[in-house]
Amino acid sequence: MKITLKDGSFKEYDKPVSAIEVANDISAGLARNACLAEIDGKEADLRTVMDKDCTLNILTAKDKGGLSALRHTASHILAQAVKRLYPDTKLAIGPSIADGFYYDVDPAAPILSEDLPKIEAEMKKIIKEDLSLERFTLPRDEAIKFMQEREEPYKVELIEDLPEGEEISFYKQGEFTDLCAGPHLMSTKGVGKAFKLMNLAGAYWRGSEKNKMLTRIYATAFSSKEELEAYVTMMEEAKKRDHRKLGRELGLFMLHDAGPGFPFFLPKGMVLKNTLLDYWREIHKKAGYVEISTPIILNRSLWETSGHWDHYKDNMYTTMVDEQDFAIKPMNCPGGVLVYASEPRSYRDLPLRMGELGVVHRHEKSGQLHGLMRVRCFTQDDAHIFMTPEQIKDEIKGVAHLINEVYSLFGFKYHVELSTRPENSMGSDEDWEMATDGLRSALDELGLDYVVNEGDGAFYGPKIDFHLEDSIGRTWQCGTIQLDFQLPQRFELEYTGADGEKHRPIMIHRVAFGSIERFIGILIEHFAGAFPTWLAPVQVRVLPISEKYACYAHSVKKALDDAGIRCELDNRSEKIGYKIREAQNQKIPYMLIVGQKEEEENKVSVRSRFAGDEGADDINSFIESIKEEIASKTIREVTVEKKEENK
Repeated sequence: MKITLKDGSFKEYDKPVSAIEVANDISAGLARNACLAEIDGKEADLRTVMDKDCTLNILTAKDKGGLSALRHTASHILAQAVKRLYPDTKLAIGPSIADGFYYDVDPAAPILSEDLPKIEAEMKKIIKEDLSLERFTLPRDEAIKFMQEREEPYKVELIEDLPEGEEISFYKQGEFTDLCAGPHLMSTKGVGKAFKLMNLAGAYWRGSEKNKMLTRIYATAFSSKEELEAYVTMMEEAKKRDHRKLGRELGLFMLHDAGPGFPFFLPKGMVLKNTLLDYWREIHKKAGYVEISTPIILNRSLWETSGHWDHYKDNMYTTMVDEQDFAIKPMNCPGGVLVYASEPRSYRDLPLRMGELGVVHRHEKSGQLHGLMRVRCFTQDDAHIFMTPEQIKDEIKGVAHLINEVYSLFGFKYHVELSTRPENSMGSDEDWEMATDGLRSALDELGLDYVVNEGDGAFYGPKIDFHLEDSIGRTWQCGTIQLDFQLPQRFELEYTGADGEKHRPIMIHRVAFGSIERFIGILIEHFAGAFPTWLAPVQVRVLPISEKYACYAHSVKKALDDAGIRCELDNRSEKIGYKIREAQNQKIPYMLIVGQKEEEENKVSVRSRFAGDEGADDINSFIESIKEEIASKTIREVTVEKKEENK
């Protein structure tokens, strides 16, 4: 039996051998740090025995899959600790997630935040006990009986929902056994000391408001204490930047019980939103897009034709109009298709790039709503491009360049994922293969590094997702490019080719911001509310030292207003130090302080958020410099802290 390793070398065995045994043969250090095996490209438990030729890759916690296995094992240790401390607790599910893991539990008495250190201490004991994780399987009936005897109703329900004939596996560590498909580490000791319980939250069983609210214990784990400390520091910084808190303090938006998941934008928030939309229109006009607007409510038959009624109905709001079913649009694409079909098209018209800032509504579960990040109503900066097969690569490249321009402007780094066909999809194998190859070849020609995200495409086509990284290292999925052969077929779209014959166009769905609301939430946290001057709702605040200089302050404000600069006048009878602190708390880029000297010399004393005291300046000179900063959309570096350090 020949086992080929990641580096192309191989090992030969004359009898079946487990992945962990091969790891030991490679090196004791690798076996000690091994978390997971990849056998013929598929993740597998280290206990897995190989009895024929195959490829093998051993993953450690430095690898994404290995870290996931470590965190999944940590979730079992968390559940075991909870059961030791609170024996009457019922267990639900405990998966690893992008930034850690969690376990949903149903305790007899509430588990509180102050209980987390006690649970953490018990987890450390379990890790020190070095308990082996042993996998075993049971037939369905025996598995149900096994969990019934342990009085675990949530586990029983999970087993009952599994298909007949499905292999039902369990993992045992010491006195604790959990229903689980795995994979897991060899021992609890492998989790190490770099873990932390983060917080508690409520979570409905199986995500349904009709079910009981469980207690979700969020946690994280890493391969080293340094990584854990960096993550905890990042999360502490994230709390300070929480867009819900800053949005309220800066008067940008509000949330109300009258409309859960439906955000209200306040005057300053609307300035921010409209500034973003103005920028969107500017770059799309340059890129050859035309703008359209389509209705929010459309007939059910349209959504049946598009496939949304079958594939997305549970997330759609519906209503009756003239005794017919209508739906509030969850996506803009069917409306864009109708615009394309509204008149005959020729190959000379293509590519046709149609942008739409469309308001869409999607039913999100109440427990999943989160500020502007997860809402039920949002503005999607959609665009639909109709093209010939020969134009696919160039159009994908054009969209990728536009998205790169947007993210670079805000200082975001990003990485790219190619998502392939999901199980719940429509269309032929040939169309999916052609669409996926089209996206892949465009990425290759652009020279963009990307990872393949198998099975995570849209139901109508594969997609490219752009995951941006903010100023504290968190990633967000925003931009996307989706190639679609299905909607043009379902709506029988056509264009007349150079040969005079009718042909079917191909369609790209794409967004740059994604949801405008969500992007604003990301920007608030990325900049900690301190927006670049061009984006700031208030760009300048005029601060007279006393009421004696109110007239001059008004004249300064008028000059700024006339120049199109967004400004406010703080004419209250407060001390100037207080006014400055308030302006700083409101993250206003510039403060213009005016008193006797400034009035006599027809100047202003400039104080900025970036550099502190910038000295006196002529008002016209200041206006020209700030207009240039706004026009160029410059992001000024903050140097005021450095100045203070040098004093």
